[in-house]
Amino acid sequence: MKILVTGGAGFIGTNLIKRLVSEGHEVISLDDYHTGNQDNHIEGCRYVDADIETIEYINGETIRSLNPKGGYDLCFHLAAISRVQPSFDDPTETFRVNVEGTRAVCEWARLNNVKVVYAGSSSKHHDPSDSPYSMFKYLGEGVCKVYKKSYNLNVEICRFYNVYGPNETISLTDGNVIGIWREQITKGLPLTIVGDGEQRRDFIHVDDIVEGLYRIGLVDNKHEDAWELGIGKNYSINQLFGMFKEKYPNVESKILSEQKGNYRETLNTNTDAIDRLGWKPQDRLEDYIKSL
Repeated sequence: MKILVTGGAGFIGTNLIKRLVSEGHEVISLDDYHTGNQDNHIEGCRYVDADIETIEYINGETIRSLNPKGGYDLCFHLAAISRVQPSFDDPTETFRVNVEGTRAVCEWARLNNVKVVYAGSSSKHHDPSDSPYSMFKYLGEGVCKVYKKSYNLNVEICRFYNVYGPNETISLTDGNVIGIWREQITKGLPLTIVGDGEQRRDFIHVDDIVEGLYRIGLVDNKHEDAWELGIGKNYSINQLFGMFKEKYPNVESKILSEQKGNYRETLNTNTDAIDRLGWKPQDRLEDYIKSL
């Protein structure tokens, strides 16, 4: 198959492309390298450095070309501004990428008969107005559903929970909690805990996300709403700190004030992916931290 991965130089995209290339697929990445990294490039994949809204010009073809030479079979749409706190700083750009970018992908896919797998968010299960990120990922789902119902686009929605693993973004601004803490350890800083630390997260290893995406993308099993990709077990941030403390005995913690958009719990209770796709996620969190 010829497969496009948007956000292919990022964390999840890199792990997915590694799997796709190993399975013999022709893979092209579209990434603007806002958080993607050239160090993540996988041999055998072709990388296009461009904004998501320029998807219509891939390979010199325009979005109006209904029969592009060497047309794509499948698009994994992972490109997004994917963190809650940065979305407060620039809601306009978050909207452009997460909503307008998703519309551009769906329109390109509609006109070129390409299946789309959209990376949604478990934040959908909370009040979307809690943050620009949550709302605009929610609206991205809405765009997909409009194209599915109104234009018969073959699009599947996946909702990711809290993903960790190899190639995760290690950054104080763009990382998830594990990526932030890994950067703080590198800099000799205390690990920051927001609020009381009792907020709980359903942490899922990127290998399980990739397996779920692969099964959803390459089989014809349609979901009436969305595939939930979480392990069904969660840990508090304080428990996570305990795992880091065991790995790094000298590390200390620093308590930060509560932040907007910091919901109390993520937990997947939907087993459709397990029951209907044969997907088997595993709890690998403690072992992963020990391996760092």
